[in-house]
Amino acid sequence: MLEDLTFKSLGLVNYHETLELMQSHVKSDDFKNEIWLLEHNPVFTLGTAANRDHILDSREIPVVKSDRGGEVTYHGPGQLVVYFMLDVKKLDFNPNKLVTFIQHFVKNLLLDLSIHSNFIGGAPGVYVEKKKIASIGLRISNGKSYHGLSINFDMDLSPFKQINPCGYKGLEVIQIRDLNKDISKLQFQEMIIDLLRKVF
Repeated sequence: MLEDLTFKSLGLVNYHETLELMQSHVKSDDFKNEIWLLEHNPVFTLGTAANRDHILDSREIPVVKSDRGGEVTYHGPGQLVVYFMLDVKKLDFNPNKLVTFIQHFVKNLLLDLSIHSNFIGGAPGVYVEKKKIASIGLRISNGKSYHGLSINFDMDLSPFKQINPCGYKGLEVIQIRDLNKDISKLQFQEMIIDLLRKVF
């Protein structure tokens, strides 16, 4: 479907700088479909629907206002982030269709690790027994998507206690390392790319 699709692994990067790069990329006259895999330094991000009161105690962690959809979330090392910069007009994806696609992609990805997951109506993301393992926040501008998906892989989950994750008081989070101790981060990244190549 997307002959020009490129995957880029960026490593550990600053959120604000990455946001500016995404914004620049989707506005570019020579836009190309790209999917970025990366991790962020510790940061709380506020989506366009966010209520700052959902940050209970930021302490030393910076807070960045983002232009993605959704509420407040946390990013940090050990969480794998996948940013989708795609020509959604060419894919015939509206925002809801793109969110649904990403949710099912994560569900299939986790199933390959023998992890059974589910969705909760009205609360985009992917859950394992009501604990959130993956968050989704997107923006579409001039037919191009950016932002995307964060999957808790092997990270310090304690900063999530400093917020109401995604605006939900008491929402618990979980990570892949708690459920599958055999997969390495590199192997997991390769699984993500392999599965996305099949669907795009």
